[in-house]
Amino acid sequence: MAKIARARAYMIDLPPKVRRTDAIQSFKSQETIFVQLWDADGASGMGYSYTIGDGGPSVLALLRHTLLPRVIGQDADRIEAIWRDLLFWTHATSVGPIMSLALAAIDTALWDLRGHRTGLPLHILAGGAKSSVPMYTTEGGWLHLPPAALAEDALAAQAQGFKGSKVKIGTPTPAGDAARLSAVRRAVGDDYQIMTDANQSLTAAEALRRVALLTAHDIAWFEEPLPADDIAGHARLQAQSPVPIAVGESLYSPGQFADYIAAGACGIVQADVARVGGITPWLKVAHLAEAHNIAICPHFLMELHVSLVCAVPNAPWLEYIPQLDDVAAPMQRQGGLAIAPTAPGLGIDWDHDKLAAQTIAGSAISLTAEDL
Repeated sequence: MAKIARARAYMIDLPPKVRRTDAIQSFKSQETIFVQLWDADGASGMGYSYTIGDGGPSVLALLRHTLLPRVIGQDADRIEAIWRDLLFWTHATSVGPIMSLALAAIDTALWDLRGHRTGLPLHILAGGAKSSVPMYTTEGGWLHLPPAALAEDALAAQAQGFKGSKVKIGTPTPAGDAARLSAVRRAVGDDYQIMTDANQSLTAAEALRRVALLTAHDIAWFEEPLPADDIAGHARLQAQSPVPIAVGESLYSPGQFADYIAAGACGIVQADVARVGGITPWLKVAHLAEAHNIAICPHFLMELHVSLVCAVPNAPWLEYIPQLDDVAAPMQRQGGLAIAPTAPGLGIDWDHDKLAAQTIAGSAISLTAEDL
């Protein structure tokens, strides 16, 4: 048994590499919250979480005042016990995004620590289903881009070996969305996958109006057509749509995914390891989906999700949105395939000098048992 002896947390801010817009918002920046844990033997693990521009200081405050003091002295090998203890210790403020993001930073650090202690990479620790996974790109499908630019980006991705592209929809009329999808489908042909994402922007009636359009263009999935808390609306839509309904980036617990699956309200789940509270709950969602013959296609965080999608058998895609290249070595890939890291733990090769240089002043937290 190796108890957690020391903890550190801090935040950096990573601006997006391209302009990112969808039907309801713009991606302002990636507030990235890091947690590093050391055990009594000197082994360490580093995890992280993120926002898209707001809420990072609140996550840090929760870590500083509530969660990290609770972690010091815990047995680092008992990851499930720690995750559940922290969840119920803060039961009055969970389930929700701030809590889940804070839990995820700790939980991913614990899995990284386990990997370093055992010498095993995350994709093996968590299941070892495969060593690579096809990617689709979202980086050229943002809503502000005109149809010609969408087609040009999809063609370039196809030439690089990518197997699919995501196109943001939710323009004021179905005709606007049709123009976007038609341009891409004409450019890439019938064998290339096109995913769509409405980012919770549509009413039930407007979403239903688009089903025939998406079906005609052989769309791979219809992501977040309605507000995330409208399970009944998604269930009605899924019952009328040949195109799978995809949900999950705005869900914050395994129980919320269970409700969607039980209601028949989705055909694909998209758990985000940060927003669902870490690797521990992400795996619960993945296995729940597998038991119902449903694919898991996670949202964002490709540098971390690559290991998780390679750990489980029901994860056919990794979403390509590069964001960490300024502070870590690029994720390994071969054309349109992402390769699972083989280094111990999360397998992300962080540039610690750059992380230190970009740490937001006043954000760093350090704790040992003597501080409690």
